[in-house]
Amino acid sequence: MTDGTDDTTGTTGTTDATDATDAPEMTEATEVTEPEGAGGATDRTGARGTTGAPGTAGTTGTAGMDGTAGMAGTTGTVATPLDVATLQTRLAHFAASRRWEPFHTPKNLAMALSVEASELVEIFQWLTPEQAARVMDDPESAHRVEDEVADVLAYLLQLCEVLGIDALAALAAKIDRNESRFPAPGA
Repeated sequence: MTDGTDDTTGTTGTTDATDATDAPEMTEATEVTEPEGAGGATDRTGARGTTGAPGTAGTTGTAGMDGTAGMAGTTGTVATPLDVATLQTRLAHFAASRRWEPFHTPKNLAMALSVEASELVEIFQWLTPEQAARVMDDPESAHRVEDEVADVLAYLLQLCEVLGIDALAALAAKIDRNESRFPAPGA
C-alpha cells in the first residue's frame, strides 16, 4: 500500500506503524472509522484473521478489541497493548466484523503475504545501497516502508493464527537450529 488505500481490504487512511516487539506495557491509540466490509476464514480455534496492516496509532479502518469500536460507521479511540497475541486478536476482530473469514485460507494468506513483501521490495528496487540505507530519512519513504512492513507482519500473523503456529516460538527454534548449523567463527 503506497497511496493510503489497502488494496486487499478497501480501507483507506494512513498508518503510522509501531514496532510490535515493544514491551507489552506500551500502548497505542487507534482512531476507528470503518467502511462496510466484504467477507473472511476461521482458524482451527474459531478465531478469525484479517487483511491489511494491524491497526496502529493514526490508522483509519481498524477495529478495537472491545467489540464496540469496529462496527460499520462508528468512530472511537481504543488503547491496546502492543504484543503479538493482542495484534492477532485485533486482526481477527477486524476480519470477523466484516465477515471475511471464508477468504482467509492458508493459501490466500500466504499469497497475500508474498504480494505485500513484493511491495516492500519495490520501494528498494532501484535504490543504490547508500540510498537504501537512508530510506527512513525521508518522511514519505519512511511512511511507505512502515506501511509495507505492517502489511507483511499482518499477513504473517494471520497465517500463523490460521495454522496454529506460535510465531515467536517458531522463530526462537529456527535461531537455535541456525546457531547449531552455522557456529560463529572461533566458537
